[in-house]
Amino acid sequence: MSYVVPIGPYHPALEEPVHAKLYTEGEMIKDAEVFVGYNHRGIEKLCTERNAIQTIVLVERVCGICSHSHAMNYALAVEGLNGTEVPKRGQYIRVITSELERLHSHFLWLGIAAHLIGHDSLFMHIWDVREVIMDMLEQLSGNRVNYAMCIPGGARRDISDEMRRDFLQKLTAALPALDRIVEIATTDKTIAMRTKGVGIMTTEEALRLGAVGPHARASGLKIDVRKDAPYSSYEDFDFDVPVSNDCDVYARVVVRALECYESAKILVQALENLPEGPINLGNKIPKLAEGEYVHRLEAPRGQLTYKVCGNGSQLNQRVSIHVPTFRNAPTIPTMLRGNTVADGGLIVACIDPCFSCLDD
Repeated sequence: MSYVVPIGPYHPALEEPVHAKLYTEGEMIKDAEVFVGYNHRGIEKLCTERNAIQTIVLVERVCGICSHSHAMNYALAVEGLNGTEVPKRGQYIRVITSELERLHSHFLWLGIAAHLIGHDSLFMHIWDVREVIMDMLEQLSGNRVNYAMCIPGGARRDISDEMRRDFLQKLTAALPALDRIVEIATTDKTIAMRTKGVGIMTTEEALRLGAVGPHARASGLKIDVRKDAPYSSYEDFDFDVPVSNDCDVYARVVVRALECYESAKILVQALENLPEGPINLGNKIPKLAEGEYVHRLEAPRGQLTYKVCGNGSQLNQRVSIHVPTFRNAPTIPTMLRGNTVADGGLIVACIDPCFSCLDD
């Protein structure tokens, strides 16, 4: 029997509105469509009515998980447009915040994936380690979600030597717990049964559909803006880009787990070698030079692109935001085909989507 099975827009696997329409033969998905656009907030339009400092506050709220990535990328675009250079210490503080945010994001997704698979003990174990990262972000910025660590020209808050030593101790203490999470994720039979061979997207399909971030790297594409076009002193750090050729949900779990090691590696280097000097160029509201500037950044979910246009005033003439979920959402129908309806929720969630980001 042929059925059309709707999933969403109130989605069982996500707290965000997305509608997937599954065309099935019995339990098997023969084809699928994905519909987005349920949460338009008009953020790009609001940016044209605000100066650079006000825009930082606004774009931080594009996404609750990668808020620093949005603030940092907007600041980098403004600095590129105006031709300003951020002090080295400010660049390192931005990197530290970015990698803590990446750890927070990856642990969040790994925990949710474990919960969707039905492995709630692993979910709680991951959440326990994630809490350490959230405490570090709160200690650094005063907030657990929107950190307000960026201004055009540098970082907004400094890191004391006491905080620096404390962060290094906490990272060292968290690594054994990360080892245990990776061990369970890669050896547990329940996880393997629910994820291996599920949601296949080949390297050719990932390239054709324009996948980005860990989602693309789990399909064999070695792309990472931090390596391909380094920004904010990422060229100073020694780290690897984990890639898998398995191309399934299991590979996406493994890649994100391995990326946590690389983020920890970057954090240790940045904290141990934190330069002396100022953290920003001052708190003045900059005027945006005439012209336009495009900057891309490796957010936790993949490449995030900002285009900022200025006309010589303090207000943005135009801010265009291109988020990684916009690139990864078109891959969902490809991954759904040939799988069962029961795997539909997990496959949609495996791109680590932020559908609210799409509707700026």
